[in-house]
Amino acid sequence: MSALSNLADRPISLIGAGRTDAGVHATGQVASADMPSSWTPESLRRSLNAILPPEIWIQSSSIAHPDFHPRYDAIARTYQYQVGIEPKARSPFHAGTCWTLESQLDYKLLEFGASELVGKHSFEAFAKSGQPERGYLCSISQAHWSHSDLGFCFEITANRYLHHMVRYLVGTMVDIARGKRQKDDLQRLLSADPDLTTSPPAPPQGLFLVHVQYPEHFEFPQVPSPASSKSIANA
Repeated sequence: MSALSNLADRPISLIGAGRTDAGVHATGQVASADMPSSWTPESLRRSLNAILPPEIWIQSSSIAHPDFHPRYDAIARTYQYQVGIEPKARSPFHAGTCWTLESQLDYKLLEFGASELVGKHSFEAFAKSGQPERGYLCSISQAHWSHSDLGFCFEITANRYLHHMVRYLVGTMVDIARGKRQKDDLQRLLSADPDLTTSPPAPPQGLFLVHVQYPEHFEFPQVPSPASSKSIANA
């Protein structure tokens, strides 16, 4: 916000599509701010990248509808989680962006666990205590594991998430895949089995917010208003 305020020469508020836990990364975060009309999307992107710290980079910027809200207009979000089992995952270039494990994982068990998640379920067992009043139901449109250069990558898309939900899911699936839990534990947890608890959450550094989805009919006007324009930034 301070970078935007400096460029606008007045206080600027920034609205993001969502928050992430400390240590979690975002390659597809979306945020909006009301900027003076003298700023074009491209000039704003270049200027922000010139003054922001190296940990933050603006990938693209465009004009948004005045009523656009990055959080409330979103209909789905996609996260990825990187698990490193290859030797290079322990290098200083990768260790901060994945969960490095010494043990091998059963890929078939990982995929079986992911397939159990698709659909509408209560994820109360995978939520940190103190959840909001919106309840525990989440609709998962896709969830799968794939091979990656570092080991395995989990990807999930849902209409909403609970606090630490993805990290609890990954921690539990990984324990099943390395033989520390039973194959049917994930389904039993989704069914609110009182005799089971999740595995500890996976570390935050392997988690990435990679995409925020909005309705297809949502259009961003290209001509700003005379006084100001709302810019949407994809960081």
